[in-house]
Amino acid sequence: MALSCSSLCAHLSLIRLCGLRTNRIPNGLYSPYVSCQSSRLPLCRHYSSSKVRRGIRRYVATRLQRANSKYEGFLKRRFPRFFQLYHTFVEGFKMLFRDAKEFRRDMIKAIPLVVISIPPFANYLVFVLMYFFPRQLLIPHFWTPRQQVEFRGMYHSLRARHHWPVLKGLENTSRKVKNSQLQGRLKDLCVKVQNGGNPKVSEILAVQGLFSRPPLSMKRMSVSQMRHISPLLFLTPRLPGFLIGRRLNSHALELLQLDRALSRLGPHQLSDSEIRQACYVRGLHSDSLGINQCREWLNQWLQVSSSLKESEVSLLLHSIVLLSANYPTALSRH
Repeated sequence: MALSCSSLCAHLSLIRLCGLRTNRIPNGLYSPYVSCQSSRLPLCRHYSSSKVRRGIRRYVATRLQRANSKYEGFLKRRFPRFFQLYHTFVEGFKMLFRDAKEFRRDMIKAIPLVVISIPPFANYLVFVLMYFFPRQLLIPHFWTPRQQVEFRGMYHSLRARHHWPVLKGLENTSRKVKNSQLQGRLKDLCVKVQNGGNPKVSEILAVQGLFSRPPLSMKRMSVSQMRHISPLLFLTPRLPGFLIGRRLNSHALELLQLDRALSRLGPHQLSDSEIRQACYVRGLHSDSLGINQCREWLNQWLQVSSSLKESEVSLLLHSIVLLSANYPTALSRH
């Protein structure tokens, strides 16, 4: 029994490290099943539908997640110090995998340059292209410090164009809120930002309950609102609505986990460049501000983020506009 429990715990830890989710199941966990249907037993396809397969996978994933949650609860109750090490280890691997994913995207962008430079003397053409089109052809690792500031400013200006539509969409949606008191608070919040004000953390958290249910929750948000929010995270809005919703939800949950890890670490341990980068990722044009202003803004963001549940991540996405549109004093109406 002890042996089976230890092996189960090890297997669950491995699944946890791989970031298993109910809607994103690695094919590797089911490779025997897939091979049975694709090569060894091709006739199985005639007797099992894709819905049945998805249902089985969803069921297995749900059971594994439930068992993993019980395992973590057991560790937290009985071995709190070991749980801290375990949790830190798991979150560290998650961040490592996310960085690896971004590194792969950068490598894909660099492949055309490598291909072009293969023929003799073609590398001179590459240098010419890199000189005239650095933002389009080079990954951020090869930008000069001046180019980094310039390009981040350009990307932020494109992002800021969606501040006003997001606020208008949020204001229009507030009319569908049945609770008159919460409806008034949400409308006042939108009007304050539209008039150039900076809302307090308490004013944002006063309406957080509205973002876990229709019409403002992630699953019930309008497609048009999601299309305006996507560029805030540098995501393309030119996808079907259900795909946009899945991508926004995934990025919002990842950002929430990063915020929780950052809160435990303490923002004071970040360098000035790391503070600016953290603020920029969360919607602030940090290169135009002093480092103390960036630290102040990041603390406000973490106060909001640390108070939210996973079901309220829609508010985290809207906070990109609510907290950054006018900070510290500039209006952002495009």
